[in-house]
Order: sequence, then C-alpha cells, then structure tokens
Amino acid sequence: MRILLSPSETKSVGGSGAPLDLTALSLPSLGDTRKVVADTLVPLCTGDPEAARAALGLSERLAGEVDLNAQLWSSPTAPALSRYTGVLYDALDQPSLSGAARSRAESRLWIGSALFGLVGASDPIPHYRLSAGTRLPGLGTLRSVWKPSLTAATAAWDDELVVDLRSGGYHQLGPVPGAVTVDVVTEYPDGTRKVVSHFSKFHKGLLARTLATSRAEMDDVASLLRVARRAGHTVEHESDSVVTMVTAP
Repeated sequence: MRILLSPSETKSVGGSGAPLDLTALSLPSLGDTRKVVADTLVPLCTGDPEAARAALGLSERLAGEVDLNAQLWSSPTAPALSRYTGVLYDALDQPSLSGAARSRAESRLWIGSALFGLVGASDPIPHYRLSAGTRLPGLGTLRSVWKPSLTAATAAWDDELVVDLRSGGYHQLGPVPGAVTVDVVTEYPDGTRKVVSHFSKFHKGLLARTLATSRAEMDDVASLLRVARRAGHTVEHESDSVVTMVTAP
C-alpha cells in the first residue's frame, strides 16, 4: 500500500543530514529529471534573486526562500516527513510516531514534490521552495517536465493499493492510474456539503495517519474503508477509485 501526500509550502529549516545526494532518494529513475529541475532552480536563485522571486511567486517578505534555494546543494538535509510542516502534517503528527507504527508509516507514505517528483517519507531532503504551478525559465510547466518520468516510475505500482491524497496541482504532475482518490467535504446541519481547503488538508492528515500506521494489510477499497471506519472516520464509497470523507464543521 502506498499513500501519496501533497507537500507543504512551509518547511522546517536546517537538519542534521549530509547535503543533498540525489542518488540517496527513492525512485532513482527520477534522478535525471530531479537534476534538470534543480540545475534550473539553483542558478536562477543564485544569479538573479529578484527574477527568482517573481518566477516563484514570492512576496518580499519571503525573499529569504530564494537564498535557501540558492544553497540547495550545500544545505543540511532532514527526512522528508519531518521537513514538511503545515496543516496536513500537524494532523499527521509524525513526531508522536514510534516503533512499529513509525516503520509502517515510513514504508507507506510518499510525498509529492515539484522539485523531486515523489519522495519517500524517510528520504533526506533540504529546505527548498518550489510549487507545482511554477514555470521555471526554459522548462515550461512542471507538469510537462514531470509527467513522463513520474508515469513511468509509478507504473510498477499497478498491483498495489495506491491512495492519492495529493491536491490537484501535485496530482497533475503525475497521476497514478488506478489510484484511489479521496474527496473531503464538510457537511453542515442543513445537509449541504462544501469543500473547505483548510479542513480538507487537516482531515487528509488524520486519514493518512490512520492508514499509514494501521496493522491491517489493505489491498482494496473495501479494506481501506474498514480501517478508516474503525478509526472513527466517516467515509463513503463513491466508486472503485473515489472515496468521500465527510466531516463536521
């Protein structure tokens, strides 16, 4: 079973790992594309910080992110699961995981990335800033850059249950055929349902924790639903590829 998460714009700074080594990351077939993107991002941020800030869509307050991108190859690394922060990762609460639960989570969780494509939970990565919707000079859309290599890299997963919790932009970088997607809706007292982005991220984090740490082996939607419901989540089976998670306001 594999669970795919979106990254977060916010990330922890620092780390105790050695500088970035692309060969140390999971899915080594993505190595060439990772290097192309990194070798475009770093010179941009090193040579023209203002142009980089504009390309990355950063306010002046976030100009320091450009400096951190410029140091991509020399910055310390940390496991991906502890590098990303924000609402989803607060709900996932990885610092509280230990022992067998942590081992299961690290083997099941994968994180989408505009810079690295997909990384495993324990892959050592530095702080960086790059969003799925960014257009880097000379590369065009990151979707066009990543889709061929991500499609090829994940083709071997076709006999596994893949739960894709990535948001739209990261899903489009490399959709996984046959993956189960999860729509999170908030149901109000009058019965209406709405998608609320903040709540969606939070509840996806809770669901990811439930699925990633469960002792149960899940190989289809039915087993996923059983595990989620036992943990108290309200989930509905829309089709073999879509699950709806219903939350209260």
